[in-house]
Amino acid sequence: MLESILNKDIELLIYLNNLGTIQWDSFWMFVTNKFSAIPLYVLLLFFTYKTLGLKKTIAVVLCIAILIAVSDQTSQLFKYGFKRLRPCHNAEIKGLIRLVKESCGGKYSYFSAHAANSMAIAIFFGKLLKSKFKLIAPLLLIWALLVGYSRIYIGVHFPLDVLTGFLFGILYASIFYYLVKLLFKKIKS
Repeated sequence: MLESILNKDIELLIYLNNLGTIQWDSFWMFVTNKFSAIPLYVLLLFFTYKTLGLKKTIAVVLCIAILIAVSDQTSQLFKYGFKRLRPCHNAEIKGLIRLVKESCGGKYSYFSAHAANSMAIAIFFGKLLKSKFKLIAPLLLIWALLVGYSRIYIGVHFPLDVLTGFLFGILYASIFYYLVKLLFKKIKS
């Protein structure tokens, strides 16, 4: 059964990846670049500060830093535990996919830290700011989905890598949102 799932995952990657065209490559490379989200992060911090004040914003920054570190480390544990080659390192399918980046990246792919981190940020800030900014949760969710898809588009992750990353992102965001709410109870405004 696992082999069947992995084969479907490969088929879906090849299909989705080959939908790409040169005209869209620069857009997806921008989406997948972790530095392109810096203005979004600054905006989220500004909204957090305006909504919660300085002390609580500092608590949020600390929680987010730990959240991303935990997410990244979990991804690394899985990558070296499962040792599933990235599509662009897999000799069996390498010629069937479009590698949009100049280099393939790390050797292993399962699961995508990009997907986990973007979803974690989307869920965490979506929950944190939804009372003040009604559209923030759906907009952040769309952003996270785009980041996840970009990893498939550029040829460095399988769909299952991205889906698993999303699930870990949701899990960790929920845990850290709960923890930051506990911290808020100890912080005097």
